Amino acid sequence: MTTVGRTYQVPDPLPAGAPGALIAATGHGPDARLEGARRWTVLYHSTNTHGADVPVSGTVLLPPGPAPKGGWPVVSWAHGTTGVADACAPSQWPNMGSDSFAQELRALLRAGYAVTASDYLGLGTPGVHTYLVGADEGNAVADIVTAARRLVPGLGTVWFAVGHSQGGQAALFATHAGRRTGAQHLGAVVAIAPASHLESMLAGVKASHVPSELSFAFYSLAGLAATDPADPSLHLRSLLEPAAAATASRVLADCVTGSDPVLNGLDTERMLPLSVDQLRRLGARMGAYGDPDRSAVTVPALVIQGEADEDVPRAWTDAVVAHLRRLGSPAVLYRTYPGAGHNQVLGQSVCDLLAFLHTHGGTGLGACTPSRSSAR
Repeated sequence: MTTVGRTYQVPDPLPAGAPGALIAATGHGPDARLEGARRWTVLYHSTNTHGADVPVSGTVLLPPGPAPKGGWPVVSWAHGTTGVADACAPSQWPNMGSDSFAQELRALLRAGYAVTASDYLGLGTPGVHTYLVGADEGNAVADIVTAARRLVPGLGTVWFAVGHSQGGQAALFATHAGRRTGAQHLGAVVAIAPASHLESMLAGVKASHVPSELSFAFYSLAGLAATDPADPSLHLRSLLEPAAAATASRVLADCVTGSDPVLNGLDTERMLPLSVDQLRRLGARMGAYGDPDRSAVTVPALVIQGEADEDVPRAWTDAVVAHLRRLGSPAVLYRTYPGAGHNQVLGQSVCDLLAFLHTHGGTGLGACTPSRSSAR
């Protein structure tokens, strides 16, 4: 696989392929940073929310040594927000986009899971990343499981969708794409601090007066425009004033590595000069595409939430769990962690996550010690 800049080269025109069909794969050998796992970068077919055939990139990780009897169970890891530029694709980073993510993946590999990790549509592949568009993300998370089965032998018949933040939302949407994986059965889903309440996100960022939150607003607006490219009213330069549009363009070109100095000192109301009607209209579209609690999940679910999370407030996740239960989801378990922030909850919850997967067909549960993830 080759890249132009940080974008993987994809055949143009793209030959037709079923969801999960491989387009290309490159083996990188054992990765000492990820428990010695054998690592591949893959391109594979998926479909977007409009049913179009799209290429998606991602990573496949296999624990070292021979496969266990029955094959390795698979965790399809759905990553949290890394940005929307191609350079932000986790497959292009040694730590898969974040030290916290790498820590979680190491725990899964040590426990005996093969890991697939989609970059999502438009991250690392041509076009704009459709940020927080649930069907795009969920399909990609499911289809990479099929791609991995076609790439390497020794995978078992059970897989799990597990994700954090943006990826928690993606993992919940992946439950609606579980039948796409054929002989591989979706055993359960784990959603850690899942993104939600998208209908009120823009208004919340505008009113927050917290400049760092603007990145999520800009990512979301870019993702919405990429989903409906024929609608000129969704283009950033139609929605934002020239100075704000220029700032947004700079933010969209960067990856999430902490506080973005471009945003320091900015006025959120000036950066989002949207009327009440625009906020309502855009929020309704974002919610329709991305709220993860508008349909029941049909497999057992574990929802994890840090009580000190400032990015995804506990009240939002409380409501998501309540909605999923009211919709008839058969089994939704909810765990909260006092004092844990948005990333900290990953390390604090890892043993509960592994125990839950074990209960639903995962690997045998060995010794486990919760770990520390980076702050927030």
